[in-house]
Amino acid sequence: MSKKNPFNTPSNEPLAAGMAPSLGEAHSSMKVPQNAAWWKKFLAFVGPGYLVAVGYMDPGNWATDIAGGSQFGYTLLSVILISNLMAVVLQSLAGKLGIVTGRDLAQACRERFSMPVVMVLWILCELAIAATDLAEVIGSAIALKLLFNIPMLYGVIITAVDVLVILLLQNKGFRALESLVIVLMATIALCFGIDLFLAKPDMGGVMHGFVPSAEILQNPAMLYIAIGIIGATVMPHNLYLHSSIVQTRQIEKTTKGKKEAILYSTMDSTIALTLALFINAAILIVSAAVFHSAGMTQVAEITDAYHLLTPLLGTTIASILFAVALLASGQNSTLTGTLSGQIVMEGFLNIRIPAWLRRLVTRLIAIIPAVIVTAIAGEHGTEELLILSQVVLSLQLPFAVIPLIMFTNDKKSMGAFANKLWLKIISWIIAGVIVVLNVYLIIQTILLF
Repeated sequence: MSKKNPFNTPSNEPLAAGMAPSLGEAHSSMKVPQNAAWWKKFLAFVGPGYLVAVGYMDPGNWATDIAGGSQFGYTLLSVILISNLMAVVLQSLAGKLGIVTGRDLAQACRERFSMPVVMVLWILCELAIAATDLAEVIGSAIALKLLFNIPMLYGVIITAVDVLVILLLQNKGFRALESLVIVLMATIALCFGIDLFLAKPDMGGVMHGFVPSAEILQNPAMLYIAIGIIGATVMPHNLYLHSSIVQTRQIEKTTKGKKEAILYSTMDSTIALTLALFINAAILIVSAAVFHSAGMTQVAEITDAYHLLTPLLGTTIASILFAVALLASGQNSTLTGTLSGQIVMEGFLNIRIPAWLRRLVTRLIAIIPAVIVTAIAGEHGTEELLILSQVVLSLQLPFAVIPLIMFTNDKKSMGAFANKLWLKIISWIIAGVIVVLNVYLIIQTILLF
């Protein structure tokens, strides 16, 4: 297929020669009832959205949300809300791309762009996955220390063991993986629901916080945290992930079948991301209600937050639930990070390596810097590394978002499912906001040095 005229055949055209289906072992492995009530069909599509939503509440979100809540109260809730709305739009586009074209975002890039561009995009995406995995490693290690007093260095090393857990789940089928993710998400939501009740936030302040404020753009410190929140919320690798895992469902390859699949897939991801919005907002609200209201505006680290919750709320259950949710968050993100790494490597490079080897390589890339920083700078250094990982993710976002919008706008590849004018406008506005914020972040970083 020509690089200059990609997708010049109908969207149900088989993949290019030598290119296997995305996530081949699970591709079209789950049946969708054809002559059934709408809710039964919808339930068949429930799952991928929650795997995607996991990336929107990983330990990296915790660091930025805690810092934002303690420093600026409820003000940055509007950033979480806007980021979540952006995520809903972008993830719906990713799901639509996979359903309509039968290609994930990485495969689409491989077919569309020249090999040098493909290699650059692949490297950038691998860096984003490494940054995500780094946040998961550090978050899980912090949780192990808080719950079981395991030293950070040992906790970082222990996280490598999750390779065995993931391989076991993959052997039991894709539904088993989705079910575990949903259970862990429910655990996180329950923990923070209780912490919210204990924190007794100012509901007037909470509602006001969801209204955007010009102060966010005027205050450099606030803007830096806001960009970190966007980087932690809209995860670039999730766009690759979603465009692939929607293809695990067996759907009718007709216009009606694809339209139905897009509807239920979008419902699934929107509901799941709404749950992620609740959890992210809850983290910031708890931080604002407990720390900011007590004048503790410099609480920016997960460990400090854990230790301060008990004396400020007067009960140890608040800290315990906080740590349990953190551990569940880290393990949940690990599961989806594995799949993303596999999808990205297979899609961009069209090569396949054993799942255990891919996972081991991904985890070692994250563990090595975490071990070095922990050994040299201690726990404080790992917390700073956690926030830095989210800024790295934010910088990588445009390189995933822009191709996604280009592909879903293209009538040659999408046919009748190409983005309507209103969706094109919204999508490019989102991309523009992301690019502008990233340019600002780069300029501010340069000025600091």
